[in-house]
Parts: sequence; structure tokens; C-alpha cells
Amino acid sequence: VQLQASGGGLVQAGGSRRLSCAASGRTFDNYVMGWFRQAPGKKREFVATISWSGSTTYYADSVKGRFTISRDNAKNTVYLQMISLKPEDTAVYYCAADLTTGLTIWDISYDYWGQGTQVTVSS
Repeated sequence: VQLQASGGGLVQAGGSRRLSCAASGRTFDNYVMGWFRQAPGKKREFVATISWSGSTTYYADSVKGRFTISRDNAKNTVYLQMISLKPEDTAVYYCAADLTTGLTIWDISYDYWGQGTQVTVSS
């Protein structure tokens, strides 16, 4: 599976941004999908995950109520809608696909990773 993340950029605090992750190579709707992020000098952290059907989602406490993960299996794409952005949301955002583990927050469980897209939130 190849994953291509896009949609990052510079946004002011309080603004919104939608990230996309396009998948190719294998049957997309077999995969749990996740978003992670890594800020400079920090470890990569879990952001959100979504089941293969889209019926179940789970969020990190830091983004709950502000970020929404969704997927369109017909388009082989997963999205991360971000609103009320804060400077502490600044990071490289990565999408990832998990075929075997199921819904999980642990990055080690994900089998495939995209290249990352930078989101910078200015104060």
C-alpha cells in the first residue's frame, strides 16, 4: 500500500485545515487508518483512527472535539478535518494503514505510512 498525505500548510490559530491521505496498491477498505503527528523534538503521537467501515473512530484527548477523521472507501481516501487549531498542533502529520491489528493508537501496529505533511499553526 502506498499512502500520499496532502493538505498541510500554514494556518492561523483558530483556523481550520483538512488533510487528505490517498491510498493505492491494495484493497483500501480492508485497512484501519490512522493519523499521527510529530512536532520538532518530540516523539510521534497518535491523533485519530478509524475502522475499515468508518463506523468507529477514536481520538487523542488533545484533539477530541476539534478534529474529525473520516474516510471515503470509494475514493481510497481518509481525511482529517481540523478546526480551532492551536499553535501546539504544529507538527508533521502522517497517515498510516493497519491491516492486522484492528483499531489501535500504537504506531508500531501500523503496517504502512505516508510521507507526512507539515501543518504550522501561527499564534
